[in-house]
Amino acid sequence: MPCASIIVPAHNAADRLEPTLRSLCAQSRPDLEIIVVDDGSTDGTAELAESLGDLRIRVLRQRTRGVSGARNSGIAAARGSYIGFCDAGDLWSPTKLAEHVLQFETRPTVGLSYAGYELLDAQGTPTGMKITPPLRGTGAARVFRRNPVGNGSTAMFRRTALRGLAFRPPQETERDWFFDETFRQCETIECWLRFALTTDWEIAGVPGVLSRCRAPANASAARTDKHLAAWERMVGKLAALDRHFFGRHFRAARAYQYRDLGRLALVNRDRSMAAALLRSALATSPSPLLEEPRATLSSCLGSLRLALTGSSARPDTSPQTRGRSA
Repeated sequence: MPCASIIVPAHNAADRLEPTLRSLCAQSRPDLEIIVVDDGSTDGTAELAESLGDLRIRVLRQRTRGVSGARNSGIAAARGSYIGFCDAGDLWSPTKLAEHVLQFETRPTVGLSYAGYELLDAQGTPTGMKITPPLRGTGAARVFRRNPVGNGSTAMFRRTALRGLAFRPPQETERDWFFDETFRQCETIECWLRFALTTDWEIAGVPGVLSRCRAPANASAARTDKHLAAWERMVGKLAALDRHFFGRHFRAARAYQYRDLGRLALVNRDRSMAAALLRSALATSPSPLLEEPRATLSSCLGSLRLALTGSSARPDTSPQTRGRSA
């Protein structure tokens, strides 16, 4: 039995999947399985995965269900004691798996583990932005407001802890859901926050920048509006668990959403959108400026420089810095 299962959701990812799989095959801890879930691809994604010839790679084919559906199918097939995720096009450093497994083995109360990551642009080129979140004290409030866990390529679960998230909606006839398949955006933060609110497991980080993750291809107004709508729907769904909690933290969390979307606009050199989103962040709540002044001021200065010169400043890389919204 493998120690860990790494799930790779992939939809028409033949142009970017091979580097992802090679980074997983090169892990310093080799006792893993890599489950590529071909989510209705039409470009030879599954065939590319199979052509690498590594027996640790398993390919599952399914009709298109979205990234959450692909992750859920991968979880259902997983055999490892620890379950991680890596989106097609993202990369793991050689020691990432070993670092997470060590944390799980030495800290039995940790159910969800994460680490820092470097942000790449949509073509896979480094942007210079490295996200090094705080490693301790990651309760529900911090997950909601700042999401230190990150995106779909940074986290690993202890299998026994992940079971606590399982649910099966009435329309599902095949397997349980862990990620909510009705969300096409904000599905990861919904999962992390539901885990923080409904289980007693600890959420903790391991040191280092251990993955490299691609930003979305664009930060268009339509995409931003869809992201904010999905985030609002997530709040509406989870608010039933603790309305006092959401009432207390909502404005600050929304301000962080605006700020982080503004940072993505900077990566994509969209000066008008970056400026608008950062203004919205400051108008919604002072929390990003008071709690993370370096990262927030760096974003504002980057927006100003982009407006004046067409070139954004190198993003701040302090431990406060955050990147892609989940």
